Amino acid sequence: MPAPRPLAAAVPGGLALRAVWQYRGFVAGLVRREFAARYLQSALGALWALLTPLAMIAIYTLVFANVMGARLPGSDDRFAYSIYLCAGLLPWTYFSEVLLRALNVFREHAPLLKKVSFPRSVLPVALLCSATLNFAIIFGLFLLLLVALGRFPGWAVLALLPLLALQQAFALGLGVLLGVLNVFFRDVGQLVGVVLQFWFWLTPIVYSATVLPARARGWLDWNPLTALVDAYQRILLNGTWPSWSALRWHALAALALCALAAFAFSRLEGELVDEL
Repeated sequence: MPAPRPLAAAVPGGLALRAVWQYRGFVAGLVRREFAARYLQSALGALWALLTPLAMIAIYTLVFANVMGARLPGSDDRFAYSIYLCAGLLPWTYFSEVLLRALNVFREHAPLLKKVSFPRSVLPVALLCSATLNFAIIFGLFLLLLVALGRFPGWAVLALLPLLALQQAFALGLGVLLGVLNVFFRDVGQLVGVVLQFWFWLTPIVYSATVLPARARGWLDWNPLTALVDAYQRILLNGTWPSWSALRWHALAALALCALAAFAFSRLEGELVDEL
């Protein structure tokens, strides 16, 4: 991993894009090191990055479709539920990975923060790049499976890009904000783990919201991931474009979280390093 160029002090502004771009080699080094560390000393090496997600997708697709005969309500398509499940589960896994890693990013890199002078904002960016690389591998395999099944969503797949950017902003903003708090209040990490378990089951991933009473569906609308996951499912299952107007409040919330996280990080950056 290339060593960062020394700085007299951390760059103000926390998540300043200029600082991240200046240290792009350092970010790339962190991502490469983490990716290599996952498969170090294994016989198949980085091939596990393909085999593990491929096995998971095959299990969900084939087992639920052929063995359990699971069906979506109102659909006779034997692959519909498997696609619906993967279309929700893969984005959720990516969201939870970014959130949990951002939650602990400063504590995990405490020795590096104390010994090396560099913009602290590169750490959240590096973890986002690493998680996105893993997500791109598994999601790319899922899209190839849809092609093999003759279920590729067509041009609507392009809507995944802005949808992914929205999800990244929401997960990283929330994760960094909680990560700063986690340095000073260690109970935050434990609480987030519990909340995520409830959050998963309150998101229509393994079940369809259509099977719930109207009142319960109204409560699900307060869950910010409901509309995001639904957009993924509509694209991948039906090949329909998401309703961008339904996501406008999610975009505003994501921007607000990123701004709040940057503000909290810039104000508490010095105390954060001392607390570590």
